Amino acid sequence: MLPQIHFLSSPSIPSIFPSQPFKSISKSTHFNSHIKIKTPSPKSSKFYLRCSLSVAQAVPKEQLLQQQQAKPSPAEVSRTIMELSSVGTLSMLADDGWPIGVGVQFLVDAQGGPVLCLNAASRQFSTDRRSSLHVQKLNALWAKRYGEEVDEDLIYVVSVERVLQMEDFREDGVWVASSEYVKANPDPLRNCAEKIVNEMNAKHKEDVHRFCNIYADLEFKVMEAKMIWVDRLGFDVHVHSQKGLYEVRIPFPREVTDEKGVKSSFNCMSQLAWEVEKNYTVPEFEKVKHLKEITCVRH
Repeated sequence: MLPQIHFLSSPSIPSIFPSQPFKSISKSTHFNSHIKIKTPSPKSSKFYLRCSLSVAQAVPKEQLLQQQQAKPSPAEVSRTIMELSSVGTLSMLADDGWPIGVGVQFLVDAQGGPVLCLNAASRQFSTDRRSSLHVQKLNALWAKRYGEEVDEDLIYVVSVERVLQMEDFREDGVWVASSEYVKANPDPLRNCAEKIVNEMNAKHKEDVHRFCNIYADLEFKVMEAKMIWVDRLGFDVHVHSQKGLYEVRIPFPREVTDEKGVKSSFNCMSQLAWEVEKNYTVPEFEKVKHLKEITCVRH
């Protein structure tokens, strides 16, 4: 499951909070980005937009290494979230010290840096752009994504310092350094993940249910199982039982890089799970033991 992202930086506030989470995971995860900005010097009208990115995981220490091997890194998850998000709230301090928020659209550049387009009313600060060539490329990206031309003077590029990524506001976050964030690649399945998840839940409910019973070490009867996310290393499922709602992470036998690879892995896992269920074969894999209890889910 994709967690939240917070961009944090120097003490003077502006931030970005994507207000709409990616549709297929909106029931279990919320995206938040926080970008804090330096106050401009009186001698200059330009300054850097500075920020940080971050990840919250409630995983016991003894299972942390096992879980990390089956999940993309926090930096990769952060890049994926930013690629999938497009709207947010830019928060800052007004001249009188009171916080204000402005709805914004954004995209990310090749290094994952958030790019904003602000009108004159929203511009309470100025930024240091990287180069004229870079701005022109961003203009083209903006026009391609949103179908509208923008004035290069309205484009702001955020310089990421670190990232705080969280799955839940009640949990601690994991900080991702800027260097790790820039080097990471977004998940290769990000553009087809929603389609795959919807198809599995609509057409292969029995397989999703069987995956939980066979590949996870559960101490209760599964009443309902619903896939909520898939990436190159595995998939996340919400499991309903009389004890409550839980989330389980089931890894793929091997890494996948495209939709074809995902479907092939699901077919193989489904066949093996059926054989194990019917006692035609003895399982030679280690079952997933970590379950995360879900106390509140937004529908």
